[in-house]
Order: sequence, then structure tokens, then C-alpha cells
Amino acid sequence: MNSNHAIMLAVIFLWLGFVGAISFMEAWLKFRAPGITLPMGLGIGRLVFHALNIMEWLFLVVILINLYFNQGLSFRTMDVWLAIPALILILQTVWVLPVLDSRAELHIQGMEVPPSKIHFIYVLFEIIKVGCLFTFGIQLFKKSTI
Repeated sequence: MNSNHAIMLAVIFLWLGFVGAISFMEAWLKFRAPGITLPMGLGIGRLVFHALNIMEWLFLVVILINLYFNQGLSFRTMDVWLAIPALILILQTVWVLPVLDSRAELHIQGMEVPPSKIHFIYVLFEIIKVGCLFTFGIQLFKKSTI
């Protein structure tokens, strides 16, 4: 296995770990902690999800740099499994997170917030992202061991 593949594999599975731990554990567990009110939980969530978003961009950039130096960023079938999470990350950064932020801010200020499906969209995006990254990582691992 060459060092570029090893770096990409490490980053892919680290990215998966971050998303799994934060999106599928921290997001709902924080509200079960004693003394955490809805405004406090939303404030913590905003901070954590912005940090996650920054880390995800860092992971994607490291992977793209390694792909560039390893194979010249050619678009192959396997790369679709990375392109989908990249597209999702763009959508989350420019659309979903800003909407969730504004809704959280209204909650924190004690205002009434109308129902929305934006949380379901975020969770759906996370599930798709995890599935694609896992597939990309497994395919890269198989390719690296041949």
C-alpha cells in the first residue's frame, strides 16, 4: 500500500468516525444530560456542528490533494462515492446549516419556530454521506491491497 492510499484511508475512516460520533450520537445525547435546557443544547449543537463542518472540509481537501498527487484527479466510477459526499457537504454548508442555525437562534431567543423537515434532510444527507464514504473507503482499501 502506498503512502497516499494510507493517508486517504485514514482520513476517510476518521471522517466517518467524526460524522458517526457527532451526528448520530452527540446530537441527541446532549439533550438527555442533566441540566441541559433546549437553548443550551442548541447552543452547544451549533458550536459542535460548525466545528464538524470545518473538519469535514479539511478531510475532503486532504483526500482531494492525495487523489491529485496519486492519480491526477481523474473521474472514475469509484470517485462517484467521493463526489456525492462532497456535494452533500456543499449543500450542508450553504443551505442546511444556515437554516438550522437560524432556527436554533429563534429557539434560543424564546421565539416560536414553525415545524420544518430540515432536520430530516440533514439526517438523510448524513446517512447518504456515511454510506458513500464507507463504500469509497472499502473500494480504495481493496484497490490498495491488490
